Amino acid sequence: MNAASTTSETFHFTSAGVRCAATHVAPAGATGASEGPGGRRALRPVVVLAHGLAGTQDAGMMPFAEGFAAAGLHAVTFDYRGFGASEGSPRQSVSLAGQIADLHAVIEAAKRRDGVDPEQVVLWGISLGGGHVVSVAAERDDVAAVISAVPLVDGLAAAALAAREHTPAQLLASTGRGVLSAVRRRAGRGPAMIPVVARPGEVGALTQPGALEDYLAIAGPTWRNEVAADVVMELGTRAPAKAAHSLRVPWLVQVADFDRSAPPHAAMKAAGAGRAEVRHYPGGHFDLFAGKPCHERALAHAVLFLRRHLDVPAPVEPGEPAEVREVAEVAEGSGPAGATGPEQVGYATR
Repeated sequence: MNAASTTSETFHFTSAGVRCAATHVAPAGATGASEGPGGRRALRPVVVLAHGLAGTQDAGMMPFAEGFAAAGLHAVTFDYRGFGASEGSPRQSVSLAGQIADLHAVIEAAKRRDGVDPEQVVLWGISLGGGHVVSVAAERDDVAAVISAVPLVDGLAAAALAAREHTPAQLLASTGRGVLSAVRRRAGRGPAMIPVVARPGEVGALTQPGALEDYLAIAGPTWRNEVAADVVMELGTRAPAKAAHSLRVPWLVQVADFDRSAPPHAAMKAAGAGRAEVRHYPGGHFDLFAGKPCHERALAHAVLFLRRHLDVPAPVEPGEPAEVREVAEVAEGSGPAGATGPEQVGYATR
């Protein structure tokens, strides 16, 4: 991607009285000075990006945001309350209801950004955020499209997968820390903490083989490898799949077939309820992030999906990612046969 093809600006918004940090990544020339005929600037869709468990803007979000902006869309990333550059306490504590509220708040802020078409709001989420965007889109009437990448949509299904991946002793240790954290909260003390990612056999929220190395590879300066231990209990209540049938907008679900954190079968079941378009990738939970095998294709498929369903003006300046052009050419029949690689696309039905 041509770095000169996008611009970025940090800003803040308020969620439940708490000041939260966000970043607006825009196509170069799409804000400020006019670009359209007669001196009128063309408004563009905005993609609001929601991260996963304990994720921060500087932990893998920028390559997606910059990719969307280079393709002609606005993109907004943000930090949930208590994480990254956002304010709020307790720190590093996941509240599903709080994160849903934060997503609602940043959508309102994104709609007010310069050059944004408030009638073309796209919600993009990855992992835990991939479920959040489903829940929020089902509650709003101003969302034009939804993209869920390796989404966690069913907490109980994730717990069942974890039970197969870990020993009873490991599960007992993790649950014990979660109960201790909940007790400390009720007593007015700070929550007990565990690592977000750890090696197999260690205590942590994510301990699958390779998870530690994969998360550290995308971690930025504000990311911390700790989270309140009661997250293991909080995630058990997660069920955005139940809202999937309420979606009335185009929905793309991107599934990593070897995902050992967010169960692929649960994502497919939710996709069926929401009549989603589904893309399959031959990788694991972190393989859609930049630097991993499936990133460029996943980004290109997301852009192509949005171009089919929204009014996306061409980039103001050249710099569209080559992988976006390649996938578009194949979709239109002008690219080389088989150029889309081993990913599969389909449409889920009830």
